[in-house]
Amino acid sequence: MNEVAMIDKNLSVERTPEIIAVEINSIKEQTRKIMLFNSIEIGKRLAEAKIMLGHGEWGDWLKESVNYSQRTASNLMGIFEQYGTSQLNMFCENNAKSQALANLSYTQAVLMMGIPMEEREAFIEEHDIHSKSTRELQQVIKDKQELEAKLKEVEAGWEKDKKLVDEAQGLAKTRFKEAQKYLDEKQKAESEKQVAEAATEKLRDDLKEEKEKSKKEIERLELSISETKKSLDEAEYSGNTEDIELLSNSLVKANSELAFSLERIAELEGQLKDPIEVTAAPAVDKVPEEVERELHELREKNKELKAKGSQPVDTSTIRFKLHFDSLVNGFKDILSVLEEIDAEARGKYKNAVVGLIGKMSERL
Repeated sequence: MNEVAMIDKNLSVERTPEIIAVEINSIKEQTRKIMLFNSIEIGKRLAEAKIMLGHGEWGDWLKESVNYSQRTASNLMGIFEQYGTSQLNMFCENNAKSQALANLSYTQAVLMMGIPMEEREAFIEEHDIHSKSTRELQQVIKDKQELEAKLKEVEAGWEKDKKLVDEAQGLAKTRFKEAQKYLDEKQKAESEKQVAEAATEKLRDDLKEEKEKSKKEIERLELSISETKKSLDEAEYSGNTEDIELLSNSLVKANSELAFSLERIAELEGQLKDPIEVTAAPAVDKVPEEVERELHELREKNKELKAKGSQPVDTSTIRFKLHFDSLVNGFKDILSVLEEIDAEARGKYKNAVVGLIGKMSERL
C-alpha cells in the first residue's frame, strides 16, 4: 500500500503557486464567458416574457418569478439586444474584430451599451478598457458622452448661428440691391437733369443767336430799303427805265425780305414769352433780364420799320412797263427764231403763236 502511494506520488505533477494561478485565471475566463453568454440568453427570455405579460404585470412578475429589479432586467434585455443572436457566434470565432467584444465582462458589456454599436470596437482598442476598473471605465464613457453632448450643442448653436448669418446675408443683399437701385435711379435722374439743363441752355443760346441775326437783318433791310427808295426817286426823275427796272426789282425783293424778317421777329417774340420746356427738365418760368432788354430793342425797331412800311412805293405802273417790255422783247425773239426754222415746220409753230395770241386777247 505504501509503495503504491509512493508510486502515485512520484507520478503526479508537482503543484506550484504559479500553476494554481493559471488554473484560477482559466476558471475566471470560462466563468466570464459563461456569464456573458448566459446573460444574453436570460435577456432573450426576459424580452420574450415581457411580450406575453399584460400591461402592469411586468414589475410584479420580475419580483415574484425571477427576483429581478426592473433595472437588472433592462440591462439583461439590453445585452441581448446589443450582443444577442447575431453576435452569439463571436464567442466561437477567433479574430480580432470578434475577440474585442468577446473579451468583455458582464459589467463592461452593460457599460459599453452607452457607446454606439459601430464605435465599440474602436473605443475598446483606443482606451484599453480591460486594464481599467469599473469606476474608471464609467468615467471614460461619461466623459465621452458629455463631450458628444457638448459637441451636439455646439453644432446646434453653429447651425442656429449659420441660419442667422444666412438670414443676415440675405437681408444685406436685399438692402444692397435696394440701395443700388436707389443710387442708379438717383444717378439717372441727375444725368437727365444735366442733359435737360444743357438742352435748355442750348435753346437759350440758339434763341439769342437767332435774335442777333434778326436784328442785324432788320438793320440791313432798313438801310437797303431807304437807299433803294432814294435811288428809285432819282431814276424816275431822270427817266432812266433800266435803272427803274433794277431798282423796282430790288425794292420788291427788299420788301419781301422785310416782311419775312418781321414775321420771324414776331415768332421769336412768342417763343421768348412762352416758357422753354424740355424732357426731364423744369419749365423756364422767367425770361432773363438781358433777353427782355434785347426784345424791347427789337420791338422798338419793328415799330420804326412798320411806320416806314406804312407808306409803300407805288411800283405797279413800273412793274407793268417792265413786264410789257419783256413781252415785246420775247415776241421779237420768237419771230427771229421762226426765221431760222425750216419752212415745213415753221407753219406749225406760227399756228401755235397765233393760238397763244388769241387766248391772250380773250383774257384781255
